[in-house]
Amino acid sequence: MTNYLKMAYRNLGRHRRRSILSGLALAVGTALLMFIAAFFEGEMRSSMETTLRLDSGHIQIRDADYDPDKLSVAWEYLIENPDQAAAQIEALDQVQTATPRLIASGIVSIRDESAGVQIMGIVPGSEANDPYRNGLVAGSFLAADDREGILIGYPLAESLALNVGDQINLLVNTSDGDVDEQQFTVRGIFTTGTTAYDKGIVFLPLAKAQSFSGAENRASMIFILLKDREMADEVAAAIQGGGYQVKTWSELNELLVLINDFSNAYIFILNLIVLGVTATVIVNTLLMSVFERTREIGILTAIGMKGRQIITLFLTEASLLAFGGIAFGSLLGWALSAYFGSVGVYFGDLGISGGMLLQDRIYPYLTLNATINLIVTAFIITVLASIYPARLASRMEPVEALHGAN
Repeated sequence: MTNYLKMAYRNLGRHRRRSILSGLALAVGTALLMFIAAFFEGEMRSSMETTLRLDSGHIQIRDADYDPDKLSVAWEYLIENPDQAAAQIEALDQVQTATPRLIASGIVSIRDESAGVQIMGIVPGSEANDPYRNGLVAGSFLAADDREGILIGYPLAESLALNVGDQINLLVNTSDGDVDEQQFTVRGIFTTGTTAYDKGIVFLPLAKAQSFSGAENRASMIFILLKDREMADEVAAAIQGGGYQVKTWSELNELLVLINDFSNAYIFILNLIVLGVTATVIVNTLLMSVFERTREIGILTAIGMKGRQIITLFLTEASLLAFGGIAFGSLLGWALSAYFGSVGVYFGDLGISGGMLLQDRIYPYLTLNATINLIVTAFIITVLASIYPARLASRMEPVEALHGAN
């Protein structure tokens, strides 16, 4: 085997520039695919985590007839005495926090400008509100007994030219079907890094939201975060009953779960396409080598080198090209992924698609499994692609090869 490696290295060195360019093409393809894999993984992780902590939680408990698309605060669709139910659920060992939330549709207006929003009544002290509390860019967070304060997102504040301390009018659809309007003071401005979400939601203390909307001591849901989201089915089974619907995070985010499950398949297909293109460069290099070395192949065959040995020689050359290109490409891909994983890739407002929340900045995340799969796939495709020129060389007849070289 050592002799094959020496011969292969020597043969590649004959046309060093061509060999380097061939290896570089494979390196660029490998680096690009590695970064794409890291980017896609980072996007999926970010979308899943953002959707769970801001929108769905790990489990939601709602009235059996509640429709989240209508945002109705009519009494027959709400949970009565939600504080008591939340306290009982939070006592479970698997539960990190459980908190009632009231959701209603409304309109924010100031001067001659207005914007439709989702009004969410929250228990300010709940751990579930940490994304908003930690994301404050101005002002302070809400207090449970605040009857005039409101918390708004930075994109909404920017579009309406609002600052902390400004007065705004808020309209809400009440439980009896009417519309009520009150004036509130902006206590704080927050950002979660998700423009599509931040610009369409405002927060009130739960008690104020209940009285404002006429829901009284009722809530739209019990929002639950677990210590381990994989325990969602177990916890949901333990709290079933009572005329309520209990939804786990996988049921609430079916599209997101489906995309996440098939992400590896998407990446694998993309790998095959890109590596198939780059492998043709290797094939072209070896084919040129075959035609340029016709006389040499004829001599080797004439002195007794068998066809399988010639195939082995060309496959060894392809393996050296693949090893060098993939090694350099992997290093480059890792460096790109590490850099952008630190600073992120800014895309701005990507909107909300199918319930998926996408942050404005995506941080690529390279996994060991994706790296190994890519390296193995790239090496196999390159070697398989080189079989054709190797077999072409092995089938040359000595006399014809020597004659064709003259």
